[in-house]
Amino acid sequence: MKGTNAVFRKEMSLYFVSPIAYVAIGAFLFLAGLFFQGILAEATEYSMRAAMQAMQFGTPFEIDVPGETMRGFFGVTGTILLFIVPMLTMGSYAEERRRGTMELLMTSPITDLEIVLGKYLAALSLFLIMLLPTALQMVILFKASDPVPPWRLLVCGYIGVMLLGGALLALGQFVSSLTESQIIAGIWTFLLFLMLWVVDFVVRGSAGSVAGDVGQYLSILKHLNDFIRGVVDSSNLIYYFSLIALGLILTLRSLDSMRWRRA
Repeated sequence: MKGTNAVFRKEMSLYFVSPIAYVAIGAFLFLAGLFFQGILAEATEYSMRAAMQAMQFGTPFEIDVPGETMRGFFGVTGTILLFIVPMLTMGSYAEERRRGTMELLMTSPITDLEIVLGKYLAALSLFLIMLLPTALQMVILFKASDPVPPWRLLVCGYIGVMLLGGALLALGQFVSSLTESQIIAGIWTFLLFLMLWVVDFVVRGSAGSVAGDVGQYLSILKHLNDFIRGVVDSSNLIYYFSLIALGLILTLRSLDSMRWRRA
């Protein structure tokens, strides 16, 4: 664990001296805040129109504005991460390989597993730091709501977003370990995320078939929907944890391949 901690501290220090981390965090918070305001305004406007119509026709009226806002926000956040995470992971290994520091790291008394875990935990910590300010929006939403929306919806939403982010980071770091170019790593990472995003749409015409079922299961944002609704399903947990494990194992194999090529 000492090796993992050493790599973790090194990576965190590098993140905060690199402009990429600040650009990624700034872009994410700007987009998240913009969409949150838009979703809240739209839900409020729809609620007011529905209330006026209900009063005019004497029909019952009930719209959960805070709940709709949270569901919309977490859904949009998942989509934003597909564009932001490649910026966080593209230099994880590619920049080390370009500078030649990867060889120094691999010849130090640190195992490949410690390198992979240290880098992943650092990226995950940065992701959580990036996500943390969005909680302020939720605090404001809860304080302004009467009655207070269910906490389960909020907690499940954040759990889903964190699992999605963890899976994307693991896959992104694997792609970064395959090349010396940050740009190429970023592009291929985004293309991989895009493929996992649209696979459900590609096979939608095959609904009910094996290909359709596989496509729906592989769709990375589809598994977020249950969390957004406040439901924690074991199949979604297995999916995201499997992607995290797959990304880490593939990265580990990639580092092992580097050692063999160097030898």
